[in-house]
Amino acid sequence: MQQGPLPSLDSPSDMASSADPPSCAPLPTELEVPDPRSDEPLGVVAVGPAGADRRAVLATLVGLDPVMLTVPAGSWLVVRHAKVPTRAAFVPGYRQPHSYGADRDAAGPALARPPRRVELSVPEPLLRHFTLIDTPDTGALGVAGVRVLRDAVGRAGALLFVIAADQAFTAQELNLLAEVAAAQVEVVFAVTPGTAGWAALADGTATTEDAGASVPPAVGRPGEVDPVAVTVAAHRAALLAAVPALAAARWFPVDGVDTAADLRRALVGWSATEGLQRASAEPPVLPGQHDRVAVAADPGDWSERLDRQARSCAQRIRQHLALELANIHLRAVQEIVFGVGCAGLPDLLDREMAALSLLATAQCDRGVRGIVADTTAQVLGTPPTEGVRRRIATAVQYGLADHRTGRDLDRVLLVTSTAGVAGLTGVEAIDALAGYPTATRDEVLPPIAVALSGGCWQQWRTPGNDDHSAARAWSQRALREVELELSREISRRFEVIRLSLGVVLSDAIDHGILLA
Repeated sequence: MQQGPLPSLDSPSDMASSADPPSCAPLPTELEVPDPRSDEPLGVVAVGPAGADRRAVLATLVGLDPVMLTVPAGSWLVVRHAKVPTRAAFVPGYRQPHSYGADRDAAGPALARPPRRVELSVPEPLLRHFTLIDTPDTGALGVAGVRVLRDAVGRAGALLFVIAADQAFTAQELNLLAEVAAAQVEVVFAVTPGTAGWAALADGTATTEDAGASVPPAVGRPGEVDPVAVTVAAHRAALLAAVPALAAARWFPVDGVDTAADLRRALVGWSATEGLQRASAEPPVLPGQHDRVAVAADPGDWSERLDRQARSCAQRIRQHLALELANIHLRAVQEIVFGVGCAGLPDLLDREMAALSLLATAQCDRGVRGIVADTTAQVLGTPPTEGVRRRIATAVQYGLADHRTGRDLDRVLLVTSTAGVAGLTGVEAIDALAGYPTATRDEVLPPIAVALSGGCWQQWRTPGNDDHSAARAWSQRALREVELELSREISRRFEVIRLSLGVVLSDAIDHGILLA
């Protein structure tokens, strides 16, 4: 049975008129590398291809056995500082993490599906400066995994790329590094010995002069250059040929505890500088945070404008997500037919749902910010300052629970083995879906969270269940159900924003001043 693209929930006339309406703020259509927030904890995200001993490098930095950093394939590892060692797996579909021993011989819990992340807390002084995050191998990320990685790197602030001496940068890795280079992110490279030791790439023609570095001669061998420096210089030259913006990035050869000391000092130095910058980025008291704010003498038809904005933003987000889900369906079919088959379908769709959740959340946040700013400016007669905007956003957030449609917004959508969608409410349930969780959110709405339940892994990884036609049909039905649920969720969220913001601004007009 041949499967076509996913149909859209919106009518053809709606899709044809998807140009930016003047009543809705421009929405992001792609996940970008976000700028680090002042209240976001510092983090170092480790990235690299398989076979580069990335886990050994991280274990050397924090003084642990590499076995302690082992996680299921596809899961993220978050290493934090704590006085008491703990380890826990955060699995979608559960409100509480699965805890297990933080020692070398502790067996992991028996889980129906891989966790989105494993958190390891150890009393390591280095982790007082920053959190260490390990990600899946770059070759296993795919399109969606790279999008999720970009978001995490932007919030953390630093990227540690680990590559072996006998490996070369892939096109996907170079594209990722180019996008990170354009953001406010510190990029550091660590080079480890390859299978043949510190031998340069067979096709590498770079010299130390090409890399702009001076290579010290080997001790006791006049005229002979250091193979470690030559290897690092060759990798640097290959990178700068494709991504010249990373010329200031630092490179460190790592082969044991002694050689990792320089890398450790560099990361600590970055965290000190970055911490000061973030601490001074936002004033302790925002403009307008405690001021008396009067409303305009004639706010006009602000209520009708609010209605139009809420409907317009909800419609545009539904359209964007429908197109994104159609692209996800195409990638799922490619994975089934040309990839690892049905067994790889749950991993692919779960990564896609993680990226889709981030995109939908970013679009909702941008839309709500635009609605609040535009409608408030009309009521107050002047654009609101950041302090006033946050006061109104807090008042709107408090009012969400007063409306029937605003209850249980913190809900997880779980794709089931029957291609349906089940719901699970609770802040803890949403937190379990994050590969690298956000410390705090100053947005009005909770994040959108979609994931696959454990039954999907059990179904498509069962030996003998390799029916490509059935897998394609199942993926199409599942994505269609996700589209329906997300459409209802988006409409419900903007309706409750319209109601709650309308109450806040109506009270301000009735009293002549902003009461929030």
